[in-house]
Amino acid sequence: MKHVLVIEDELNLARFIELELTHEGYSVTLSADGEDGLDKALNYNYDCILLDLMLPALNGLEVCRRIRKSKNTPIIMITAKGETYDKVVGLDYGADDYIVKPFEIEELLARIRVMLRRADDSEAGNNKILSLHGISVDISAYKVTIDDTELELTKTEYELLYLLMKNVGIVLRREQILEHVWGYDSEVETNVVDVYIRYLRNKLKPFNKHKVIETVRGVGYVIRT
Repeated sequence: MKHVLVIEDELNLARFIELELTHEGYSVTLSADGEDGLDKALNYNYDCILLDLMLPALNGLEVCRRIRKSKNTPIIMITAKGETYDKVVGLDYGADDYIVKPFEIEELLARIRVMLRRADDSEAGNNKILSLHGISVDISAYKVTIDDTELELTKTEYELLYLLMKNVGIVLRREQILEHVWGYDSEVETNVVDVYIRYLRNKLKPFNKHKVIETVRGVGYVIRT
């Protein structure tokens, strides 16, 4: 049984989510503030974390940042802010996806399934290393090295680089990247892909590897052999 941690201070919403997730066969743990939620996230193992942005004691962004220092548990940020900037900030702090209040429970369930499927797929493929242009992606260790130097990436940056490396020579459309890395394909949000490509290139630039990610104007991105 998959175990989901819900860090949400709106009691009615938290209990509603708990009821729906339990009905779908998940085990659910609730937390009503950031400090307690962080403690649970760090000391117990969960398959997915639903994290509200605005929390008492410790805000959701800080909770997310601290979790990401030691764990790769999938995190879905719950936010009342729908602006692209706020979404990008949440993703940059290490969240894997976000959902904006108010939301339909079916959408939340779908996003949870995507996160769990990605995690399962990652574990199933944890037996190889992808190497190209001096960049090595160690899937089992969940790390990237360039000339024996480890590259510090957020979970989303790692997933983006892994996707491009796994599809060498294939031009990936922004919509495809959204679907595989973030689990949704809203055309309105394709600029999030551009933002993260920029982040990734900036991380690669000190090693003079930023040009390996090519932009195909009007289409998407590719890493070629």
